[in-house]
Amino acid sequence: MVAGPGSHSAGRRALMALMFFPRGGSSHVTRSLARYLPRAGWGVALVSGSKGAPGESSHAETFFEGLDVHALDYTAALAAADPFAAEPPLHPSFEDRPDAPDRVFAAVGDEVFERLVTTWEAALADAGAAEADVLHLHHLTPINEAAGRAFGEIPVVGHLHGTELLMLEQIEAGARPDWQHAAAWHERLRGWAARCERLLALSPGVAERAERLLGVEPDRIVLAPNGFDPGAFERRPVAGESRVEFWRRWLVERPRGWDESGEPGSVRYDEADLAAFAGDAPVMIYVGRFTEVKRLPLLVRAYAQARKSFARRAPLVLLGGHPGEWEGEHPQSVIRALGVEDVFLPGWHGHDELPAFLNAADVCVLASVREGFGQVLVEAMACGLPAIAVDAGGPATIVGAGETGWLVEPDDVDSLAGALVEAVNDEPERRRRGEAAHADAQARYSWPALAANVARVYEEARSAAYPPPP
Repeated sequence: MVAGPGSHSAGRRALMALMFFPRGGSSHVTRSLARYLPRAGWGVALVSGSKGAPGESSHAETFFEGLDVHALDYTAALAAADPFAAEPPLHPSFEDRPDAPDRVFAAVGDEVFERLVTTWEAALADAGAAEADVLHLHHLTPINEAAGRAFGEIPVVGHLHGTELLMLEQIEAGARPDWQHAAAWHERLRGWAARCERLLALSPGVAERAERLLGVEPDRIVLAPNGFDPGAFERRPVAGESRVEFWRRWLVERPRGWDESGEPGSVRYDEADLAAFAGDAPVMIYVGRFTEVKRLPLLVRAYAQARKSFARRAPLVLLGGHPGEWEGEHPQSVIRALGVEDVFLPGWHGHDELPAFLNAADVCVLASVREGFGQVLVEAMACGLPAIAVDAGGPATIVGAGETGWLVEPDDVDSLAGALVEAVNDEPERRRRGEAAHADAQARYSWPALAANVARVYEEARSAAYPPPP
């Protein structure tokens, strides 16, 4: 069943596996690496969860178009009375969102765990795991167990994206009563990490947390920051009437923004609202999901406070929010409660559309307090935008305070509002930091160079798993 070292005459082959359907940062990392690793001598196939019909961004074959992708379709499971009893069963989540079909891992029992493992053993086999030189497993999930049981001789490179560590931290802090299987999952994640030849960590902070939470030796953890596609993320600024027309298209003509109903297009705007974008008004943009750690309610409150001190109108755009998926206060409910103007929700858009949105903005804002990396910061900087982010976790390693952007105190409305005011009112400084951000992103975070580093990790993993004879 297992292919030994040196069994391929046409170069090395890696099989990547991602349990979740495409919707977050890990899917973008998977896609980018799969595209650029062949340049470093590694062919790549991947197996991923999938949701919806062809053409939807959560549909694996659509999202990973052009790649050798094998999909596990969760569409039926999401509509089933018991998503974990469906075939295939739905994946659980590292996040505990009330009423979500993908229950948190820590609340999932042994029977479902075994169904997940069996399902993924078959999925790995169908995707050609037996012929792989390396298995690259994104997150620590039951895929690791499936790989160990069915393909235990093939070296595994694990990839920590941060959300699994957040769940472990919650478990160690004292899980809620409904997390009745927390101890079992804590033990599993530590065991899976121990069986990885190498673990990729997004940032020094993630590496340190992995050592503490997973008991992994430091020499098996490799820093592997996320990057940007230089063919897509580049400075192509949209200004003047072209900028107003761009925002008209996505706010007035083709609205996708949604409120508590979860229905795309349920938040609408008119021509009067577009006045906020006139005259090259500085546009601040957030990109991402509407989860609790992103602190969108805090960002809206900081904006409402900062707006009183703006020298001119400067809209805030909240781009993203997977339809119907949010935690805590919905940002639109906070906007209504505060009566704040000039905050816009264009809805969820595909990653291929993101460069256009970034080039129609001037500052990227991320108030997240527990960000393992901060992918959108790198992509925004590549487009020439300075960043405002929290001085913690991954963003603190990406953004240079006073150089490529602003770093603010975590969960501090006043600190965030102050940075927003400075970014809006000091145009020369905003432009200077944007230029520095562009240069820094080009030097540190281009995917071709990062993929070459991952290829070296693959070789290290193979050497560790198959040491040469004495």
